[in-house]
Amino acid sequence: MPQAIPVRKNGILEQLNKLRKLTQPYFLPYTSNNGWLFLLLLGSLFFCVAGIVLCLLSLLMNLSGAWLPETTEQYLGGIKRYLFVIWNGKWGIVIMSLFIFGTTNFITFRNQLRHKRWVPWLFLGVIIVMLLSVNGINAGISFLVRDITDALINTDRNETYRNLLILGACFIVALPIRSLQFYLSAKLQLMWREWLSNNLIQNYLSDRTYYILNPNDESETDVDNPDQRITEDARDFTSQTLDLSLNIFDSILTFSINIGILISISRSLTLALIIYASIISTLLILASKKLFKLNFAQLKYEANFRYGLVHIRNNAESIAFYSGEKQESQEVNNRLDSVVKNFNLLITWEALLRVLQRSGIYGSVFIPFIILAGPILSGDMSYGSFSQANLNYNLLEGSLFFIIYKIEALARFSASIGRLEGFQSSINEVKTSKFNQFRNNVKSKDSILLKNINVKTPDNSKLLVENLNLSVDNGESVLVVGPSGCGKTSLLRVISGLWNSDSGEVFSPYRGELLFIPQKPYMNLGSLKEQLCYPLDTNRFSDEHLQAVLSKVELKNLVERYPDLDVKQDWQRILSQGEQQRLAFARLLLNSPKFVILDEATSALDIKTEHYLYNLLKEREIALVSVGHRPTLKEFHDSVLELKGEGKWSLIPSDKFTFTSY
Repeated sequence: MPQAIPVRKNGILEQLNKLRKLTQPYFLPYTSNNGWLFLLLLGSLFFCVAGIVLCLLSLLMNLSGAWLPETTEQYLGGIKRYLFVIWNGKWGIVIMSLFIFGTTNFITFRNQLRHKRWVPWLFLGVIIVMLLSVNGINAGISFLVRDITDALINTDRNETYRNLLILGACFIVALPIRSLQFYLSAKLQLMWREWLSNNLIQNYLSDRTYYILNPNDESETDVDNPDQRITEDARDFTSQTLDLSLNIFDSILTFSINIGILISISRSLTLALIIYASIISTLLILASKKLFKLNFAQLKYEANFRYGLVHIRNNAESIAFYSGEKQESQEVNNRLDSVVKNFNLLITWEALLRVLQRSGIYGSVFIPFIILAGPILSGDMSYGSFSQANLNYNLLEGSLFFIIYKIEALARFSASIGRLEGFQSSINEVKTSKFNQFRNNVKSKDSILLKNINVKTPDNSKLLVENLNLSVDNGESVLVVGPSGCGKTSLLRVISGLWNSDSGEVFSPYRGELLFIPQKPYMNLGSLKEQLCYPLDTNRFSDEHLQAVLSKVELKNLVERYPDLDVKQDWQRILSQGEQQRLAFARLLLNSPKFVILDEATSALDIKTEHYLYNLLKEREIALVSVGHRPTLKEFHDSVLELKGEGKWSLIPSDKFTFTSY
């Protein structure tokens, strides 16, 4: 059995490592040693974007200067002179050198970006260009606010309206950039979620990982609610990762651009803001540790509550027969109580943090007035400069207070990382570790052959069958009988490769030649046609063929009820147990295996129908291994394997076996 996966306390480095494990594979094939390459390409992307933006901006300024030289000099002269300084100084050489370096890296490692991995890098690059553009526009707006304010104070009508016109043009340009940035970000998040979900589903359904991670005893695994982790956690992770990453980058850009402007206006105001933001952010981080744990627990309790309701829906008829509404209500209410209790704690801590948040934000409002009141009153600073400083201060404050604004989102993000990475690690652990009871060590052969095997319970605490030898060749049949709990179904799991024996050898037919039919047949979520053909492709059979097979297993009434085989219903609820078992035999006939394992597969059928269906199998010379309690089954089997409990067993010809009550 797999060992329970402990919930580890998450330090910052460990959390970052988890984040990398989840993030990198979409952008770059993941290995434990190529984290440096991922960071190198991220840096290279920024270098490429910086070079492209500089070249595009220079091209636009040259075109503007050629077409409208006077207007360009009047309104964009500062940008033009700034570009001139860059190109004629060391910064131009540095930026273009980094651009060449970044481009060279992408060309060098282009093989790592195959299978459309270059697409998210392209999206990221375009989004970063847009962030740079918007931040550049915001920086220009701060100067316009200064000039408009001074023009208003000086009652300069022409200057006021001219600057207002330019300000309106800035907003018109920024709006489509912001809108397109939102669209591309959402599109990238959707593509990433699709890839991540497909990847998790593929790994979850391979090597019977889903079976190992969903044992009968829930205490043996820490991977609760895999369905939620693949759906909601994957959605939240991709959305929050992209949102937080772009917000962090946007904050860094905002800080980088506005810090210089604010320093040029007031060094004292800049220093006061940095010190104040650092103190408030540190206090908030320290106070939010409990919030991270509560969010992790809330995701689990919400998933458990939802699963309880799904369980009622899936077992509605059985609950109704038992009149078990009271017990089911109690169980679901217990799960709801866990949700409410944890959410109450979450509300309390969020309220406390919100007080700290608001206190920090409201307190920062006074800082510009306290610092700049003296220079304004003494006449050393114009009110226009104060307006510009206040705008730059607010932009800079937003970037420095990023943690304060996003603390709840960071708590939910941390919980998503923990649950999703824990699920991914559990899948990898299943694939790399050796779970004795579940590792499929069955060897392929043209028959069923067991040599000196032991069958034990999953926790190895009880020996069910000891030193068993059994052979079933083509056309042969064995009936397995014994008291409840003696290991009949467990033996079938060993033959099917779901469990492993700690001794001896197990040989089983090649893939596709062995079919297992349980007492309660599996009904998938598809159409009637898909039910019949499962797990084969429906295109292999015509509707006439499928209808004939249904009639063959005495389900002609089902054909009459549903002449359109593509109809989708809740078949597990609609069909009776007997109809489901007959449909399973129809599925068996379509799959045409050489060997069939039947685990009380006719228990819901009358003896006449059971006799008829077993004759269909005998006519096709299908080898059988059956588990059953009815004496009438004996005539369809060559021998009887009686499991007596405590490891004991006997194998005798069926005509010499006498049924006893168990």
